[in-house]
Amino acid sequence: MNAKWIKTAVRVVKLASASVLIAACVTINVYFPAAAAEKAADQIIDSITGAVGAAVPSAPATPPPTTRNEAAQPNLLIAAVGHALYAIVPAAQAQEVANLDISSPEIRAITSSMQARFGQLQKYFESGALGMTNSGLVEVRDASGVALPERAVLTRLVAEDNRDREALYKAIAAANNHPEWFNDIRQTFAKRWVERGARPGWYYQNAGGAWVKK
Repeated sequence: MNAKWIKTAVRVVKLASASVLIAACVTINVYFPAAAAEKAADQIIDSITGAVGAAVPSAPATPPPTTRNEAAQPNLLIAAVGHALYAIVPAAQAQEVANLDISSPEIRAITSSMQARFGQLQKYFESGALGMTNSGLVEVRDASGVALPERAVLTRLVAEDNRDREALYKAIAAANNHPEWFNDIRQTFAKRWVERGARPGWYYQNAGGAWVKK
Protein backbone atom coordinates (compact mmCIF):
# COMPACT_ATOMS: atom_id res chain seq x y z
CA MET A 1 0.00 0.00 0.00
CA ASN A 2 1.62 3.27 -1.12
CA ALA A 3 1.91 6.48 0.89
CA LYS A 4 -0.72 8.29 -1.19
CA TRP A 5 -3.29 5.58 -0.47
CA ILE A 6 -2.53 5.68 3.26
CA LYS A 7 -2.89 9.47 3.30
CA THR A 8 -6.29 9.23 1.56
CA ALA A 9 -7.47 6.58 4.01
CA VAL A 10 -6.51 8.79 6.97
CA ARG A 11 -8.46 11.70 5.49
CA VAL A 12 -11.51 9.46 5.03
CA VAL A 13 -11.36 8.30 8.66
CA LYS A 14 -11.18 11.91 9.85
CA LEU A 15 -14.13 12.91 7.66
CA ALA A 16 -16.21 9.99 8.85
CA SER A 17 -15.43 10.80 12.49
CA ALA A 18 -16.43 14.43 12.00
CA SER A 19 -19.65 13.34 10.31
CA VAL A 20 -20.56 11.13 13.26
CA LEU A 21 -20.08 14.05 15.64
CA ILE A 22 -22.29 16.26 13.48
CA ALA A 23 -24.95 13.58 13.22
CA ALA A 24 -25.00 13.21 17.00
CA CYS A 25 -26.18 16.82 17.25
CA VAL A 26 -29.05 16.37 14.78
CA THR A 27 -32.55 16.08 16.26
CA ILE A 28 -34.58 13.32 14.65
CA ASN A 29 -38.11 14.45 13.85
CA VAL A 30 -40.48 11.76 12.62
CA TYR A 31 -43.53 13.38 11.10
CA PHE A 32 -46.96 11.79 10.90
CA PRO A 33 -47.27 10.06 7.49
CA ALA A 34 -50.69 11.38 6.48
CA ALA A 35 -50.82 9.72 3.06
CA ALA A 36 -49.85 6.33 4.48
CA ALA A 37 -52.44 6.74 7.24
CA GLU A 38 -55.20 7.45 4.71
CA LYS A 39 -54.18 4.40 2.73
CA ALA A 40 -54.29 2.23 5.86
CA ALA A 41 -57.65 3.69 6.88
CA ASP A 42 -59.12 2.96 3.45
CA GLN A 43 -57.97 -0.66 3.59
CA ILE A 44 -59.49 -1.21 7.02
CA ILE A 45 -62.73 0.63 6.22
CA ASP A 46 -63.15 -1.36 3.01
CA SER A 47 -62.64 -4.56 4.96
CA ILE A 48 -65.25 -3.58 7.55
CA THR A 49 -67.88 -2.31 5.11
CA GLY A 50 -67.29 -4.95 2.46
CA ALA A 51 -66.40 -2.35 -0.17
CA VAL A 52 -63.82 -2.89 -2.85
CA GLY A 53 -60.47 -2.24 -1.24
CA ALA A 54 -57.76 0.04 -2.41
CA ALA A 55 -55.27 -1.37 -4.87
CA VAL A 56 -52.54 -3.43 -3.28
CA PRO A 57 -49.30 -1.49 -3.56
CA SER A 58 -46.94 -3.05 -6.03
CA ALA A 59 -43.44 -4.01 -5.07
CA PRO A 60 -40.82 -1.42 -5.92
CA ALA A 61 -39.10 -1.98 -9.22
CA THR A 62 -35.77 -3.75 -8.99
CA PRO A 63 -33.02 -1.46 -10.22
CA PRO A 64 -30.95 -2.78 -13.12
CA PRO A 65 -27.63 -4.36 -12.14
CA THR A 66 -24.72 -2.01 -12.25
CA THR A 67 -21.48 -2.85 -13.95
CA ARG A 68 -18.21 -2.70 -12.08
CA ASN A 69 -14.90 -1.61 -13.37
CA GLU A 70 -12.58 -4.21 -11.89
CA ALA A 71 -9.57 -1.98 -12.47
CA ALA A 72 -11.00 0.96 -10.48
CA GLN A 73 -10.12 1.41 -6.84
CA PRO A 74 -13.08 1.72 -4.40
CA ASN A 75 -13.89 5.38 -3.81
CA LEU A 76 -13.66 5.45 -0.03
CA LEU A 77 -14.29 9.18 0.14
CA ILE A 78 -17.68 8.91 -1.58
CA ALA A 79 -18.59 5.92 0.59
CA ALA A 80 -17.74 7.85 3.74
CA VAL A 81 -19.77 10.86 2.63
CA GLY A 82 -22.69 8.56 1.82
CA HIS A 83 -22.63 7.03 5.30
CA ALA A 84 -22.40 10.49 6.82
CA LEU A 85 -25.46 11.65 4.90
CA TYR A 86 -27.42 8.61 6.08
CA ALA A 87 -26.53 9.57 9.64
CA ILE A 88 -27.28 13.25 9.22
CA VAL A 89 -30.66 13.03 7.45
CA PRO A 90 -32.56 10.21 9.18
CA ALA A 91 -35.56 12.51 9.57
CA ALA A 92 -35.95 12.86 5.82
CA GLN A 93 -35.77 9.11 5.39
CA ALA A 94 -38.26 8.56 8.21
CA GLN A 95 -40.79 10.72 6.42
CA GLU A 96 -40.74 8.41 3.41
CA VAL A 97 -43.21 5.97 4.98
CA ALA A 98 -44.92 4.00 2.25
CA ASN A 99 -47.25 2.02 4.49
CA LEU A 100 -48.35 1.82 8.09
CA ASP A 101 -48.32 -1.56 9.76
CA ILE A 102 -51.95 -2.69 10.17
CA SER A 103 -51.23 -6.41 10.36
CA SER A 104 -50.88 -6.95 14.11
CA PRO A 105 -53.11 -9.62 15.71
CA GLU A 106 -54.84 -6.93 17.77
CA ILE A 107 -55.68 -4.82 14.73
CA ARG A 108 -56.96 -7.85 12.84
CA ALA A 109 -59.12 -8.91 15.79
CA ILE A 110 -60.66 -5.44 16.17
CA THR A 111 -61.30 -5.19 12.44
CA SER A 112 -63.05 -8.57 12.46
CA SER A 113 -65.20 -7.49 15.39
CA MET A 114 -66.28 -4.30 13.61
CA GLN A 115 -66.86 -6.19 10.38
CA ALA A 116 -69.24 -8.60 12.13
CA ARG A 117 -71.16 -5.68 13.67
CA PHE A 118 -71.36 -3.48 10.60
CA GLY A 119 -74.29 -5.36 9.11
CA GLN A 120 -76.34 -4.61 12.23
CA LEU A 121 -75.42 -0.93 12.23
CA GLN A 122 -76.01 -0.38 8.53
CA LYS A 123 -79.80 -0.16 8.72
CA TYR A 124 -79.52 2.53 11.40
CA PHE A 125 -77.18 4.55 9.20
CA GLU A 126 -79.63 4.20 6.32
CA SER A 127 -82.61 5.30 8.41
CA GLY A 128 -80.75 8.33 9.74
CA ALA A 129 -80.91 7.14 13.34
CA LEU A 130 -77.14 6.80 13.41
CA GLY A 131 -74.44 9.15 12.20
CA MET A 132 -70.65 9.37 11.97
CA THR A 133 -69.03 11.93 14.25
CA ASN A 134 -66.18 14.26 13.41
CA SER A 135 -64.02 12.44 15.96
CA GLY A 136 -64.07 9.05 14.22
CA LEU A 137 -66.88 7.54 16.29
CA VAL A 138 -70.58 6.81 15.74
CA GLU A 139 -73.47 8.42 17.57
CA VAL A 140 -77.23 8.03 17.85
CA ARG A 141 -78.51 11.06 15.93
CA ASP A 142 -82.27 10.50 16.00
CA ALA A 143 -83.78 7.47 17.71
CA SER A 144 -87.38 8.55 17.15
CA GLY A 145 -87.77 6.18 14.23
CA VAL A 146 -86.32 3.22 16.12
CA ALA A 147 -88.81 0.89 17.79
CA LEU A 148 -88.62 0.95 21.58
CA PRO A 149 -87.47 -2.70 21.87
CA GLU A 150 -84.60 -1.93 19.45
CA ARG A 151 -83.27 1.16 21.18
CA ALA A 152 -81.43 -0.78 23.84
CA VAL A 153 -79.85 -2.91 21.13
CA LEU A 154 -78.80 0.21 19.21
CA THR A 155 -77.28 1.75 22.33
CA ARG A 156 -75.29 -1.42 22.96
CA LEU A 157 -74.08 -1.64 19.35
CA VAL A 158 -72.94 1.99 19.40
CA ALA A 159 -71.05 1.52 22.66
CA GLU A 160 -69.35 -1.63 21.37
CA ASP A 161 -68.43 -0.07 18.05
CA ASN A 162 -67.00 3.07 19.65
CA ARG A 163 -64.97 0.95 22.02
CA ASP A 164 -63.53 -0.94 19.05
CA ARG A 165 -62.86 2.27 17.14
CA GLU A 166 -60.91 3.81 20.01
CA ALA A 167 -58.97 0.57 20.45
CA LEU A 168 -58.26 0.40 16.70
CA TYR A 169 -56.74 3.88 16.51
CA LYS A 170 -54.63 3.19 19.58
CA ALA A 171 -53.51 -0.21 18.25
CA ILE A 172 -52.40 1.25 14.90
CA ALA A 173 -50.34 3.91 16.65
CA ALA A 174 -48.78 1.29 18.94
CA ALA A 175 -48.08 -1.15 16.10
CA ASN A 176 -46.06 1.55 14.37
CA ASN A 177 -44.16 2.48 17.55
CA HIS A 178 -45.65 5.97 17.70
CA PRO A 179 -48.39 6.12 20.35
CA GLU A 180 -48.30 9.91 19.99
CA TRP A 181 -49.91 9.46 16.56
CA PHE A 182 -53.21 8.38 18.17
CA ASN A 183 -55.04 11.68 17.59
CA ASP A 184 -53.72 12.02 14.05
CA ILE A 185 -54.83 8.50 13.21
CA ARG A 186 -58.21 9.12 14.80
CA GLN A 187 -58.75 12.28 12.74
CA THR A 188 -57.60 10.53 9.58
CA PHE A 189 -60.17 7.80 10.15
CA ALA A 190 -62.87 10.37 10.95
CA LYS A 191 -62.33 11.89 7.51
CA ARG A 192 -62.08 8.59 5.66
CA TRP A 193 -65.14 7.09 7.36
CA VAL A 194 -67.20 9.85 5.78
CA GLU A 195 -65.48 9.92 2.41
CA ARG A 196 -64.95 6.19 2.03
CA GLY A 197 -67.34 4.37 4.33
CA ALA A 198 -70.53 6.46 4.33
CA ARG A 199 -73.13 5.84 1.64
CA PRO A 200 -75.17 8.61 -0.01
CA GLY A 201 -77.95 9.63 2.37
CA TRP A 202 -76.04 8.79 5.53
CA TYR A 203 -75.45 11.45 8.16
CA TYR A 204 -72.11 12.72 9.42
CA GLN A 205 -70.89 15.64 11.51
CA ASN A 206 -69.08 18.48 9.81
CA ALA A 207 -66.16 20.30 11.42
CA GLY A 208 -68.57 22.47 13.40
CA GLY A 209 -70.46 19.48 14.80
CA ALA A 210 -73.63 19.93 12.72
CA TRP A 211 -75.26 16.87 11.16
CA VAL A 212 -75.05 16.79 7.38
CA LYS A 213 -76.49 14.28 4.94
CA LYS A 214 -74.00 12.91 2.45
